Amino acid sequence: MIRIEIIANHSVEENILEAFQHEKTAAYYTRFPGVFGVGASGPRMGDAVWPEENFVIVVWCEEAEAERIERAVASVKKYFPDEGIKLFKMSDAPRQQTVYLPTSAMSPAGTADGATSGVTVESPPKPKRAYTGPEGENC
Repeated sequence: MIRIEIIANHSVEENILEAFQHEKTAAYYTRFPGVFGVGASGPRMGDAVWPEENFVIVVWCEEAEAERIERAVASVKKYFPDEGIKLFKMSDAPRQQTVYLPTSAMSPAGTADGATSGVTVESPPKPKRAYTGPEGENC
């Protein structure tokens, strides 16, 4: 599964939804209206100083649908290059897991049982010093 997040200026929301219909994609999505923040396109705070607002659309889909969503968003971005349209694509594919074991539990082959299982085994990291604030308290 792929997670697509689209963050864009509210002014292009209707255009993006129409592009989805044109590409016959993103039939199911979650929309967060009135999202505030600061990005490369500038502040969007919904106030008197920075009156613009963003919205966010989140879609979970398969790779083929993700490609159609990317095409739809790219077509809107082509016509509105300065409106702050961003698309983020994340996969939930499994990643290699690192397991920390005490050094006494490790065998000479580098894994806990001496076999290679696709899991990296390392000794635990050394603890970092805690930051002490101006009054001597830990932060």
